[in-house]
Amino acid sequence: MHRTHLLALLLTCAAAVLPGVSAQASTPEPTLGAALQGQQPLGTARLRYWGFDVYDARLFVAPGFDAQRYEDQRFGLELSYLRELKGADIAERSIDEMRDLAPIEPAQARRWRAAMGALFPDVQRGDRITGVHVPGSGAHFYLNGRLLGEVADAAFSRQFFGIWLSPKTSQPRLREAMLQAPGGPPRAP
Repeated sequence: MHRTHLLALLLTCAAAVLPGVSAQASTPEPTLGAALQGQQPLGTARLRYWGFDVYDARLFVAPGFDAQRYEDQRFGLELSYLRELKGADIAERSIDEMRDLAPIEPAQARRWRAAMGALFPDVQRGDRITGVHVPGSGAHFYLNGRLLGEVADAAFSRQFFGIWLSPKTSQPRLREAMLQAPGGPPRAP
């Protein structure tokens, strides 16, 4: 059996037996353009942490997007990095933020951290990681428009994107700015 097919088979089997991992994965689109088809930019915001610019966030949504029901809708979230960061640090910080939204079992946190650690590369200034939330399936990730891979776990995707879109986010001003449509009253993050 070809190595790629064997890996796909093993991942499918693991998804079927691991609690909290969806076996209902959707095949990621090979390009970001295809993944965001029908989506339009809604708003942007800059994350500053301790006086340092970290990234610019931009939300891509379909017409009629309802932020109160973000987990039920397909959308894209692009983070354009303004500084170098290690992929492992991005994964760890994501788990910390997700824990602030809702409890995560230790085994589930390990699985999610490992999945993000395998996908998220070290980033340089100007790199863009875009996550696409696929309701009921999981999240697809792209680096500078090229497919990185997916986390086929609907609970992961809901909680991961909640870092930015949940009303419980640690960055409510960033959330408000991203949800602000162009032409509306300006809101500073």
